Amino acid sequence: MRFVLALPLLVPAVLGLAACSDSPPPQTTQVIVQPSPTTVVPTAPMPPPPPMSELVPPPPASAVPTVWQPGHWRYSGIGGNPWTWLGGQYVAVPPGAAAWVPGQWQQQGNGWLWREGHWAA
Repeated sequence: MRFVLALPLLVPAVLGLAACSDSPPPQTTQVIVQPSPTTVVPTAPMPPPPPMSELVPPPPASAVPTVWQPGHWRYSGIGGNPWTWLGGQYVAVPPGAAAWVPGQWQQQGNGWLWREGHWAA
């Protein structure tokens, strides 16, 4: 029995495997777990100015009920006037909500704390 070494067939196969070793490693996916966002509660070292008077416009035409959310002061702490007035607006009433409870500034210790408005059932 005669054995013939088929070098011409082995060379391309070996070179093909060598080419695989030079390829970049497979891409990996990095998963970053971020903590849930914390609620930033605006505080101020002084009480807000008196509320601005707002002329409440007629409600917009809408297929869903809307409620007027009054404006309020937002404390920025920037420069000569650290307060900014955020005007009121009409918003859609979410299902199951009965009334809008406006936000308010409350004195706490030596500062003032903003409590966000919310929907009541």
